[in-house]
Amino acid sequence: MSSLNFIGGEKGGVGKSVVARLLAQYFIDQDKAFVGFDTDRSHNSFTRFYADYAAPVLVDSFEGLDQLVGVFEDAPAGERPRVIVDLAAQTAAPLARWIKDSDLIALLSDMGIGVNFWHVADVGKDSVDLLDRLLDTYGPGVNYVIVKNLGRGTDFSQLEESSAMAKALNMGARVVTLAQLHEASMRKIDRQNASFWAAINNQSYVDSLGMLERQRVKNWLKKSYESFDQLPI
Repeated sequence: MSSLNFIGGEKGGVGKSVVARLLAQYFIDQDKAFVGFDTDRSHNSFTRFYADYAAPVLVDSFEGLDQLVGVFEDAPAGERPRVIVDLAAQTAAPLARWIKDSDLIALLSDMGIGVNFWHVADVGKDSVDLLDRLLDTYGPGVNYVIVKNLGRGTDFSQLEESSAMAKALNMGARVVTLAQLHEASMRKIDRQNASFWAAINNQSYVDSLGMLERQRVKNWLKKSYESFDQLPI
């Protein structure tokens, strides 16, 4: 089943781009065709690391957002790619207008394409409030994936005990815990502008990972993939 994956969280600094990159690497390693889109004008983090798969897109116009689903139009049902959209902060309002005015969720449902909203969360109250807003905006009928990013804190009790989480679980939301990758290793990968695969396998970079660093990245990917295996993606 093909899927449209919005990697969001609405606020900056929660790790949305890391999750988008991780999902891209998962699809590559699973030999699943996908197309990526990067809505962040400031950093273009997704396109920096996965330039062969992702392209920038503007959310200011319906014409720009239409590109997100244009890849489904001409492909036969069994050959439609998965789509990853790395959402920049403050893109929720134009995205919601586009989805509502286009009746997008009903259209994609008729085409057999799943719509997944990934809510990447840190430990702050903002993440709780923004989850509640996301659920109110789209309601049931789509898939929600809540990502507790341990790279942005470890005490998620505020989220776990919230009415927003209870509401999400009642709607069938899946909860994923993303382990923290060792900070020094992530910095090296970021300085290389490398995919996770390239960081593990290419030792020609100035900031190449050492043997144990490569092993830790492999273990981090393995654990993340095990969580992704249970999702409707």
